[in-house]
Amino acid sequence: MKATIDWTGDAAFRATSGSGHAVQMDGPPDHGGRDLGPRPMEMMLMGLGGCSSFDVMSILQKSRQDVTACHAELEAERADAVPAVFTRIHLHFVVTGNNLKENLVKRAVSLSAEKYCSASIMLEKAGVEITHSHEIREAS
Repeated sequence: MKATIDWTGDAAFRATSGSGHAVQMDGPPDHGGRDLGPRPMEMMLMGLGGCSSFDVMSILQKSRQDVTACHAELEAERADAVPAVFTRIHLHFVVTGNNLKENLVKRAVSLSAEKYCSASIMLEKAGVEITHSHEIREAS
């Protein structure tokens, strides 16, 4: 896996993945940015959410669950000192579908957290406390 980061002026950078997809990152105005994209640490948090959501959906699809939507809400706390690393992250999954089984949704979230999500497991090994919760909504 590869990526490149190119400075685009002020506090802005363009990140390009090895697969050719690009994302603009920018700093806040008080740090010389123009607020044109997410901050680098926000990208890390979004990457964690994407990694875990990918796992949850994959597991639920393999479990033949009729999922119509999967929404993940992430909330993170950072240290007050430099480096301002993540200290705690909570992921809350809202899974919507038809006749979803509670035990299978719970299992999917647990398997992602404990076995499959590389980002989550890597951050936990670095000392970040990561917690998970979920709720199920019936599709209308």
